[in-house]
Amino acid sequence: MSCDTLKGLIFNIQRYSIHDGSGIRTLVFFKGCPLACPWCSNPESRQGVMPTTWIKNGKREVVGEWLTVAEVIKEVLKDEIFFRTSGGGVTLSGGEVLMQAPFAQALLQALSELGIETAIETTGCFDKERLGSLLPYLNQVLFDFKIMAAEPAKRVIGIDVETVKANFELICQHPEISLTPRIPLIPGFTANPENLLSIINYLKHFQMKEVHLLPFHQYGSSKYDNLGWTYEMKDVPTLLESEIAEMQALFEMNGLTALVDGLE
Repeated sequence: MSCDTLKGLIFNIQRYSIHDGSGIRTLVFFKGCPLACPWCSNPESRQGVMPTTWIKNGKREVVGEWLTVAEVIKEVLKDEIFFRTSGGGVTLSGGEVLMQAPFAQALLQALSELGIETAIETTGCFDKERLGSLLPYLNQVLFDFKIMAAEPAKRVIGIDVETVKANFELICQHPEISLTPRIPLIPGFTANPENLLSIINYLKHFQMKEVHLLPFHQYGSSKYDNLGWTYEMKDVPTLLESEIAEMQALFEMNGLTALVDGLE
């Protein structure tokens, strides 16, 4: 299928982001994710690559639109002046970008040919071949580490930790790509010393200098109501700044600069 006819299912294009790669970014959100993270802030992206229907503000809406590469490029180029002046670019997010790897590859290639900086956010939950097809067209990768123990990772969120590690190690073989580990700090799941130390000890093998910490928030809770789904985290309090500072210090003590995103 040619680039002219290949389509991807996109559920949002968000402008003026400063937390998803260098500079000012435009985020392209890909539909589809095989994971089941109870804290997911984009539940409308989950399940297969197919449109989702929800009730929002009393109206039935379809979440997800099939777009060609050219149609996405047309939208993101509206922000080109911000990319050029801030050192920013376009970040593909989700959902999980790797679910639509052929479309992601075509879009990243087109962006690269236009001289636009590219990035993806990924959990690395698919085989290395999918990720490998994107690497020639990437400047940055924001790579999530969640639960590191194999059994709860599989049971709770449906991810294979060894696959995640294999993908991370594949990116490490490409020093031309800026690689940033990110850790969502989720009470009861990821934000405990044992899990954080597992991540730290793993990252030490790769001379990582910096990680981004993403504290738990409730911003996506209303989306579960829109979908008619139960939100399992509704009674979970957000972390105190003192608790986040302790986790940040744990990384710092182990030689990793830990930047905290999303507290503004």
